[in-house]
Amino acid sequence: MSVAELKERHAAATETVSELRERLKQKRLSLLDTDVAGYARSQGRTPVSFGPTDLVCCRTLQGHTGKVYSLDWTSEKNRIVSASQDGRLIVWNALTSQKTHAIKLPCAWVMTCAFSPTGQSVACGGLDSVCSIFNLNSPTDKDGTLPVSRMLSGHKGYVSSCQYVPDEDTHLITSSGDQTCVLWDITTGLRTSVFGGEFQSGHTADVLSVSINGSNSRVFVSGSCDGTARLWDTRVASRATRTFHGHEGDVNSVKFFPDGNRFGTGSDDGSCRLFDIRTGHQLQVYNQQHGDNDVPHVTSIAFSISGRLLFAGYANGDCYVWDTLLAKMVLNLGSLQNSHEGRISCLGLSADGSALCTGSWDTNLKIWAFGGHRRVI
Repeated sequence: MSVAELKERHAAATETVSELRERLKQKRLSLLDTDVAGYARSQGRTPVSFGPTDLVCCRTLQGHTGKVYSLDWTSEKNRIVSASQDGRLIVWNALTSQKTHAIKLPCAWVMTCAFSPTGQSVACGGLDSVCSIFNLNSPTDKDGTLPVSRMLSGHKGYVSSCQYVPDEDTHLITSSGDQTCVLWDITTGLRTSVFGGEFQSGHTADVLSVSINGSNSRVFVSGSCDGTARLWDTRVASRATRTFHGHEGDVNSVKFFPDGNRFGTGSDDGSCRLFDIRTGHQLQVYNQQHGDNDVPHVTSIAFSISGRLLFAGYANGDCYVWDTLLAKMVLNLGSLQNSHEGRISCLGLSADGSALCTGSWDTNLKIWAFGGHRRVI
């Protein structure tokens, strides 16, 4: 068989796959006769009421001299690590606003950071294509610099996101601009599994975000510039177990719902979406109506501890609080006093759900706490 014939057959097969995918999409849409909000309204459910004093900015963490790109909380709630364009990681005491560590990075172009489950180590990665691990208990050198305790090398593109496997300080998952995700053994510094890349079911563009299922740490989801989110099982690295379509732009952020059966996404198309990992269905879309050319990108998302609220940061400095059940925006932190003066680049909820931290290109982080008689939801 000639090369020309092979190319022709490949093109025909690709076209057939596209047609089948479209038919499958239309069939799924025909079966989805409602969404979460439609059903909730039919049952007489009402949105969460939120006043301007129910979530208040109680602290501003100042210390970075460049844009803040990433943040993470420790599991015991009172410490935060942040990564900035200034080439530093800062570990903060969230209760006192004091800095406990200021780590100068080997590569200033950092994009992501994460705390280990025990809070003893932090990981970070960026344009150097390496995930660096720092042990916070290590002694500093004569210049006061905390040495790198482990460098995880193997990606062929920038490291966009990293997350430790829950309850393990020895394994973490990274995502990269090389279109793959990697499960690492930190003890050996070696790759345990690579997800995507040469495999047909992998992402076809940069992978921007990962989220590990808190109920089953063998399962994680990834979001990519190819406009999809993909579900992976670490025991089956050769293929994604499910692919989720719907977004019309880069998927910048993915986050598992607290029950582990659903996950949320945030995209350049200005919407957040909720998907069910069991059925593969899109359950809800969360977006505000804007002018055609004035849709702010969603940069980061997080769920409240019950899942009733979805926090979404936007490129225009807004930070919406969505009622996930009614798909209604109940509060915009960007309109409150002491809000950020730039793009919201990252956000995260404390382990007990009592506080939200946001990071911004204005170089600051802010801690928002539930005020008044508002209970944590």
